Amino acid sequence: MDTVISPELPQFLRLVIALVIVLSLMGGLALLLKKLGLAEKSPSLRNSKRRLRLVESLPLDARRRLVLLECDDKQHLVVLGATGETLIKSDIPIPSVDESLKADEGY
Repeated sequence: MDTVISPELPQFLRLVIALVIVLSLMGGLALLLKKLGLAEKSPSLRNSKRRLRLVESLPLDARRRLVLLECDDKQHLVVLGATGETLIKSDIPIPSVDESLKADEGY
């Protein structure tokens, strides 16, 4: 490593340059793995069908958040706060594709 980075530079500067080189190599490898699709979270989660999904989240204020969850073909509206959670509405049917397209178009 001393032959790659000039020996005239102070040791601290050589250390910083070496750190930048190593971190950039790690970042490049991470991007490559992500691009190839090999950077999945867990191999066991790839093949399993998940039952719970976060549909939408909206911050109400600094401490509370409104969350729409989907579980087993039903949606649930929940307010999450610092002190706890409150279920607003449960068993909301999932809108069909036609209904969601009409809502997006403003009909």
